[in-house]
Amino acid sequence: MLKHEVYAAGDLGSSVQKAFLRMDEMMCGQRGWRELARLGDKMDKFSGMIEGLIWSPKGGEVNDHIDDWPSEEGPHSDFHGPNSGCTACVAIIRNNQLLVANAGDSRCVISKKGQAYNLSTDHKPNLEIEKERILKAGGFIQYGRVNGSLNLARAIGDVEFKQNKVLPAEKQIITAHPDITTVELCDDDEFFVLACDGIWDCMSSQQLVDFVREELKTESRLSVICERVFDKCLAPSAGGEGCDNMTMILVQFKKPVDLDASPGEQPLSPDQPSESRSTGKSSVET
Repeated sequence: MLKHEVYAAGDLGSSVQKAFLRMDEMMCGQRGWRELARLGDKMDKFSGMIEGLIWSPKGGEVNDHIDDWPSEEGPHSDFHGPNSGCTACVAIIRNNQLLVANAGDSRCVISKKGQAYNLSTDHKPNLEIEKERILKAGGFIQYGRVNGSLNLARAIGDVEFKQNKVLPAEKQIITAHPDITTVELCDDDEFFVLACDGIWDCMSSQQLVDFVREELKTESRLSVICERVFDKCLAPSAGGEGCDNMTMILVQFKKPVDLDASPGEQPLSPDQPSESRSTGKSSVET
């Protein structure tokens, strides 16, 4: 992203969008896989799997120069990329602005004096704009799922839904093209949360903000608060809500917060995007 010309020109939103789409491109070719492995500092862990399962020559041939292939496709030209996929919700703070890029049904929520505001839209197949794209690209929606399979309408990967050669990436059945939301940060901002649908299937945006604010009264370790959110969402048995994987990032702004203050009048509608148009946990203070 940082190397792209639109970023150098100051267009952060466009550079993030191009980075999302570039991820798909990199998954579909030998050089891209190796670049992704290097970016993740996991070359030793994944390169053997990638080369052995995808790029190794057929019929017992030996090739010690896999980087010599002239195109991104590698020797197995029938490989289109991974059929698995993932959502991506990214938050970038630059100067006094918070930019959120989202593709999928993960969500970013900010707390302003205790009021929850969604900074992203859950890309579900039943949304009219998503449904229109899916149908125009030749897909269908069955039981609330894309082609009867995926319960989300945007993702990185899932390339089996991105094989229409006459359509650009942002118009495929499933697209990695993210929505961009930008907000100006102010003193009312307390913290924001990035979390996957394993959290949002169990708690609303406001419920999560209320829970985190209550925990912050007695707990300063953000990682512990994340763990308590997981415990609250976790199903007591293998059934119903709370059985999905859960990933959450909690970012708290470093300034005094009056946690006893009641939510006041806000210029935005609660739980709606403010527009300028794994199992795991993470915590960050800024």
